[in-house]
Parts: sequence; C-alpha cells; structure tokens
Amino acid sequence: MDQESSTTPYSPPRHPLPPPGACQVRCAGCHNILSVGQGVTEFVCPNCRLPQMLPPELLSLPLPLPTAPAHGIDPTKIQLPCANCKAILNVPHGLARFNCPQCNFVLSVDLSKISRPPPWQQFTPPPLPPPPEEVNEVAKEVELDENSGGVAGETFTDYRPPKLSIGPPHPDPVVETASLSAVQPPEPTYDLRIREDLESSKALSCLQIETIVYASQRHLQHLPDGTRAGFFVGDGAGVGKGRTIAGLILENWQHARRKTLWISVGSDLKFDARRDLDDVGAMFIEVHALNKLSYSKLDSKSVGVREGVIFLTYSSLIASSEKGRSRMQQLVQWCGPEYDGLIVFDECHKAKNLVPEAGSQPTRTGEAVLEIQAKLPDARVVYCSATGASEPRNMGYMIRLGLWGTGTSFLDFRDFLGSLEKGGVGALELVAMDMKARGMYLCRTLSYKGAEFDVVEVALEDNMMDMYKRAAQFWTKLRMELLSASAILTSEKPNSSQLWRLYWANHQRFFRHMCMSAKVPAVVRICSEAIAEGKCIVIGLQSTGEARTEEAVTKYGVDLDDFISGPRELLLKFVDENYPLPDKPESLSGDDGVKELQRKRHSATPGVSIRGRVKKAAKLQDESDVESDLESETDTDPDCVESDDEFQICEICSSETERKKLLQCSCCKQLMHPACLVPPVVDAVPADWSCHSCKEKTEEYLQNRRVYLAQLLEWYEKAAERKSQILEAIRSLDLPNNPLDDIIDQLGGPDKVAEITGRRRMLVRSSDGKGVTYQARNTKDVTMEMVNMHEKQLFMDGKKLIAIISEAGSAGVSLQADRRAVNQRRRVHLTLELPWSADRAIQQFGRTHRSNQASAPEYRLLFSNLGGERRFASIVAKRLESLGALTQGDRRAGPSLSAYNYDSAYGKRALVKLYKGILEQESLPVVPPGCSTEKPDTIHDFIEKGKAALVSVGIIRDGVVRESIVGDKEPVKLSGRIVDSDMHDVGRFLNRLLGVPPDVQNLCLKQTF
Repeated sequence: MDQESSTTPYSPPRHPLPPPGACQVRCAGCHNILSVGQGVTEFVCPNCRLPQMLPPELLSLPLPLPTAPAHGIDPTKIQLPCANCKAILNVPHGLARFNCPQCNFVLSVDLSKISRPPPWQQFTPPPLPPPPEEVNEVAKEVELDENSGGVAGETFTDYRPPKLSIGPPHPDPVVETASLSAVQPPEPTYDLRIREDLESSKALSCLQIETIVYASQRHLQHLPDGTRAGFFVGDGAGVGKGRTIAGLILENWQHARRKTLWISVGSDLKFDARRDLDDVGAMFIEVHALNKLSYSKLDSKSVGVREGVIFLTYSSLIASSEKGRSRMQQLVQWCGPEYDGLIVFDECHKAKNLVPEAGSQPTRTGEAVLEIQAKLPDARVVYCSATGASEPRNMGYMIRLGLWGTGTSFLDFRDFLGSLEKGGVGALELVAMDMKARGMYLCRTLSYKGAEFDVVEVALEDNMMDMYKRAAQFWTKLRMELLSASAILTSEKPNSSQLWRLYWANHQRFFRHMCMSAKVPAVVRICSEAIAEGKCIVIGLQSTGEARTEEAVTKYGVDLDDFISGPRELLLKFVDENYPLPDKPESLSGDDGVKELQRKRHSATPGVSIRGRVKKAAKLQDESDVESDLESETDTDPDCVESDDEFQICEICSSETERKKLLQCSCCKQLMHPACLVPPVVDAVPADWSCHSCKEKTEEYLQNRRVYLAQLLEWYEKAAERKSQILEAIRSLDLPNNPLDDIIDQLGGPDKVAEITGRRRMLVRSSDGKGVTYQARNTKDVTMEMVNMHEKQLFMDGKKLIAIISEAGSAGVSLQADRRAVNQRRRVHLTLELPWSADRAIQQFGRTHRSNQASAPEYRLLFSNLGGERRFASIVAKRLESLGALTQGDRRAGPSLSAYNYDSAYGKRALVKLYKGILEQESLPVVPPGCSTEKPDTIHDFIEKGKAALVSVGIIRDGVVRESIVGDKEPVKLSGRIVDSDMHDVGRFLNRLLGVPPDVQNLCLKQTF
C-alpha cells in the first residue's frame, strides 16, 4: 500500500502491532481490520471504497463537523461485531437481544461487559474531562411553556437523512417537525440496485433516495394476514414525490418487476410522470394513459401493453364501459393474481372518504382503492400525499400499513379510529411517530424560510357595503315569506325540514360568493402593484361558478349584456325550485263531474238472497253433478232456468224479489222496489238512474267541493303571484358578477390571465366592449384535455404573468419560480377563497412553494372586514391543527391560522356569555364595542340590535314583540328563546352571522371573540 494512504489492510493471522498512536477498526463494508492513524477520524476503506468514521469511543479529540456524512456508523449507538458474520453493528444502548440485519443470526448482549472496551480499543486515551455545566435558559423557557400549555420550542428542525448518505443534498432546505425528528427510523438494510446510476447521475437527492430505500425495505415484509406491507410517503407539497416514485419504479424494473400502476388525480399529470421518469434515466419505461386505451385486455394484440407504467386517474378506476366491462377488471387481469409489482396511489387523499361520518355513504373511489388492494394482495403499495390523512377517519383505505387488523391491538379500523378520537390530537402525534419508527412512513417538508405570510384585511367599498346590507335584508324577508307560504300547505305536503336545510345551505353559499366579490377590487389592485414590482401572481379559489353560468346561458342565450351574477342565479334557482306552492286544484264541471264523482264515491255490491247464495254454492260441486242437476231441472220445469243472482234483496223493505223487478242506483249500487221509493217510480228509468238520496248528497258535495276548490285555486294563484313578485325582486337586486369572470376581465382578459381550472367554457367580453359571449376555453390548436397544460406553460414561459387556479384544475401542478423555467419572477400567491378542508388548503399553498425554486413565494391571505367571513378561516384553522398532528407528528406543523380558530372551548364559553347577555339573562361580561357604562342607552341599543339580528337569522326562536304597557314612550321589546343545541354551536353562529348587516355582525363578533 502507498505510504501516503492513511489506512493499511490488516491480515488477522500475523497480528502486527499498530503504529504508535494508531488504532485498529473493522470496516463496516468488507469487514477487514484497518489501522487508522492518529488524529484521523474519517477515512475510506482501500478495499471496498466505503466512506466511514471512527466510533465515539475511539475519538481522542472532539469530533469536528464532517463535510460529508459518514455511512454505516451511528455515533449515538454502540458498535459491536456480529458473532456469525463479523459485521460491525450499531446497537442501541440497553438492547439485550436482537437479530443481525445482515445474516439474521440471533444475538444477545452481555451488558455487564459493555463498560470494558474490546481488546483493540484498550489503548484508547482517557476521555477529556467534561466541560463545565452550563445553564440552558432556552430549555428552561421551553419547559415552562410546556407546563403552562404554551408553544413549546421550535416546531421544525433541519432535516438530513440520519442513517444514509447516498446522493447529493436536496436543492432546497428541508425540515422535519421536532416531534418526528426525535424518532429514529430503523436501520437501512436494503441494497439498492440503481445506487451506482443514481450516484453518477445525481438525479435524486439524498432525501429521495432515503425514501426509495425504506419503501423497498418495507415491501420485503408481509403483514400477519399475508398481504405485503405498504409504505406511506407523506412529504409536503413540492418536496419531489414524483421523482421519488419514478426512482422506485426504476428500482423495481431492475428486479424484473416490469408492470406498475400509477394512480393520480388528473390525466394531465401523465406528462409530469413521463418527465420524472426521464429525469431519473428511465426513458425506456413507457407510460400508457389508460383513458386512451380501449376496454379490451391490455396485453391483447389489439392493445399491446405488456409492460411499463399504466397511468390512470381515480375516476378511471371506477369507470366501466357500456357493455359492463370495468377498468378494475381490466387492470386486475393485466396484473395477474401473482402480481408483486408497484401500485402507487399518488395524491391518495382522493380516497379519504372510505369511512365517512355518520349519515353519509362511502365514496366509490374509496371503495375501489380498497378493492384493488384486496384483489392484488402481494402488490407493493405506496401511498403518496402531503395530506393523505387530514383526519383520522381518512386513513381507512391505508390497510397495508398494518396499524389495525390481525396481529395488532385493534380489531378493525373502527376500533383504531375510536381509540384515536378518544386520545385527541396527542394520539395523532403518537401515530405519526410510531409509523416512522417502524419504517413505514417518512414526512419531510420544504422549509418556508424566505416565504412571507401576510393576512390582508380588505375593507368593503361603499357600494359593496350597501349591496351586502340590502342582500341581508332580502334574505330576512325571504325567510318570513317562506314561513308564511309554508303555513297554508296541507298536511299531505312533505316535512318542511328539507326546505330549511336547503335555505340555510344556499344562504351560506350566497354570502360566501358575496365575500369573494367584496375582495375583487383589492385583488386587481394587488396584482397591478406586484407586476409593477417585477413579480407575478397566482390567485387561488375553489368555486368557478360554472354551473350557475351554464344555467343562465341556457335561459338567456350565449350572447349576454354583462357577466352572470352567481349570487343572483343561485337565489333565483332556490326560490324557483323550493318556494312552497299549494297543489293546483283539478276542477269538476257539468254532468261529467257528477258521473265521475258517482263512480268514485261508491263501490258497494248489491245484496244477494239466500237462494242466490245457494246457487253460487252449487257451483262448487263436481262439474258432472251440476250438469246432471241442471238437465233434470230442465226436463221437469222449463221455466226454472235461473242465473246465480236471480233473487235479490230490496234495501228498503228487505224482502226477497226477482232481480228484474228491482231498480239499481248507478251511484250507490243499491237495489230497491220502485214502489218503495218516495215518490214511487212508475215510468221506465235510464241506465244511469240514481236514487233521491244520492242525488241530494252529490249536489251538496259538489257545491261544497266547488267552494273548496275555488278557495284552493285562489290560494294557489296568490302564492304563484307572490312567487313571481319575489323572483322579480331578485332580478332587480344589485348583486356582484361572478368573481372569476370579473377578475379576468379587469386584469386584461384571457390574453393576459392563465386560467387553470376545471371549467370548459367561459364568458368573454366582446372586442367592442358591448356585451359578453359564452365560448370554449380552448382554441383550434389546443384540445380541451390539454388546455390547462397549455395555460400553465404560458405562465411558466412568462407570456402570461397572472394565473388563476382552482382545486379541480391545479392538483399536482407546479407553478413555483422554477430555475428551469423562463418565468423566474417571485410568486405572489393570493387566496381569494379559502377551501373548506385543511388538506385542500395545504395542496393549494403547495402549488407555488416547491423544490428547485429561485425564490420563495409571498402568501397573502385575503379577508374582508366582514365578521362572518371568519367562519371559513375558523373551519380551516381547526382542521389544520389536526392535519399537522396526524401527518407530521406535531399539531403546530400546519400554516398558522390559530387566531381564527373560534370553535374551541373558550370560544364556546364566550358564545354562551353573548347569548345570555343579549337575552338579558345575565349582564354582558365586557362593555360592547362603541358603548360606555356611563351611557347605559348605548349598551341597551347594542342588546336590541343583537336580539333583532339573532331573530332575523333564526337563532332566537319563537320571537314575539312585547308591547309596552305604559304607552308609546317605552320602546317595543323582542323576546324569544335559544335552544340548548345552539347555545354552544360556534359554527352555526358564524354561519348565521353572514346574513346580518355588516355593521351589526362586526359588533357581535368583536363582542364575542
């Protein structure tokens, strides 16, 4: 060996003494004994070229920070050789029995001998004296915060793979929550086939390679029920999960597993999958879009797909042809019963509703995800999403994690879910930590260092304030109209609870649109300022208003005077379809009406005499006997030929008489003697003759019926006229346009704004500025399927500097300031409309903050100064806490909206205090805004305004006006009650608050929270 080398191979039989000051160690790779010179702490084995470092016991000096992390040695553990294969193992302190990860030999540790160093370490110099103890003030502060329930320490810590050092560093800073970082993953024992390729190409970072190693290692295990164990990639949006999946596909390809199912949320992402495979050097692996293939067998001659990646969406997974053949059957047939390849559930949060809340049904998507895992039990399953488990019940489809079922502490998922719900947020954090410790889960997040968050409060303009106030007053009047209209309905109508569910749902949706529209002027202003500063803008919203627009175009045509008002169309549809109208009566007139009533009223059969019944009984005898009897009677008396009903009973005198001598009423069907009638009937009667009693009853009934029908018709006409008046009043209301169309129009039209949404058509202002036209979003050169990809590329190329995204069109889309893109301007991400769920909020934020970006984005969360809009932030704030706890092991991990989380124990207490104060059951605990104890009239005025507001939105029920007994000098007072279920319901309070005039709702919110 060259003398300049710091290491020399060691031959055990000769036992040469180490050089003075040197020490001997066993290589973690080839197991040869190496002699390490004095002062050398990091070295490369000359035989296997494995970089490594000395264990802490052999370090004579404090260890400097390494420039590159060593492989194989964990300084936090004890290094001991295996008695069988002689490999140096990292053994945790206190572990007495374990299996060697290399040869699976059962080993035991004699803890009494651990304190004595092995023979080759007896020359180790004594350790340096410990440094003087320092008081950690930060730790003391953290401990105090934890005891008092405050925020404890730092939420995130910088992340680097603790046990692997393959691959270059990640291009952007990556962090992990402090609670997850306290948990170490298991020892990596999997040997990558593509390691050399990855090290030479540097296509994947050390984080992504770590995920591939642990996922492949996990896939070697089987659960107690016999199915193959799965892996959950929970990395945050933008970390690079697509490339990680591509690397995993390439690794399985090298093991001759040539078939892969890649399931995602949108067909557009097929192009991203192709790009990721090319980036890792897998250009030879073909990607087949399932929606472009027929329902025939995939490996048949007509289709010809025998290997490669089948890319499909969750919608395709539940699709079927007209002939009844399903995509599920097609995929299972292609894979085969012994399939052990990959199934990647990308953006797997799409299957979250497998176990819905009470009263709901599981989605077909969730059931299909469960079904394909059951049909392919040996498949290597990967769940991949930044928000795969936003709530505990959304983990129901992750059956391959082995958290419940056979061999676990939980009988089934519902048992697991019940335990988590009892444990609260703390239990969710423990689940995430346990999954990481067992090697089934990794979750890293891009650091938000450099990103800016700003909550912008937008004041309503005067015209919008007036518009909102008039709309709130109209909804109050509409509620009274519906109450009045419902009161006249008969009991045959269905229960009105459905009407009120629809009323409050549309009420909330209407004012959500109003809140969005109120922020449109601020959005236009911020966009203009950002572009002037050399930035570009991404605007996030959830609803595009396409359904309302299509309905309006169907009614009014494709050429309109102005953009459609979403709130107006929503209100028109609700009233038109749900206004309670009485049934329109059917009129009966003339003789036809009399005959119809006579036929409907009576169905009685005439009485049959004894002789008639005897004749009928004779029919039950043997047919031959009956015939012989009839023949004998005919022979003896020719006049005795009778029908069964020859003799009947008169209903008046009850005497038995021949049928032909009786009259039958066509109305009541009763038989009677002509002589028994008063007056007697002498002349012949028509076939539709009716008795005197029926004639009198029918005429009286018809007269009453006509009066009743006239009253019903009057009610119906009045209700229909009132409905028409309400619809006309809605049309005359001044309401804002659809926010999406309005923003695009004010920012320069479709030529300036890239729209990445799910709608297919849009309204565009005419070139002359007069009117708008409904047209398709795509052009002749771009298909509808590719329109979002085309718009995204125009934005990334800098040809359009403003992009508007919705959840439907932007799932998985990368819009960051990518170093590879032409448009590297800093992104300003505006949230015009917060999504309902925390996972959707995280997904939307992740569109502009991703790996390999030139600059971090600016996030601006827009809120109007309407108190009721805090409702939407409150929902997201509460769920973000749960999401961070479950997916990242720390409830503080999500974007902070904690200031808006009103639905807490303190919020519920504050609401009860407000209600009791307004009902004058207790005094208000604090002086209301704008009031003074020196002026009691101001407090009284606040109470009366609040009471009137709560009555108008149905929180105070059975509201009545108490008249003053003194006279007109005393004002009238409202009274009523609030049901117990509403007293603590913060969500309902915030929902209903939207329908109160802006000044009153802001006063109520400030007083409560």
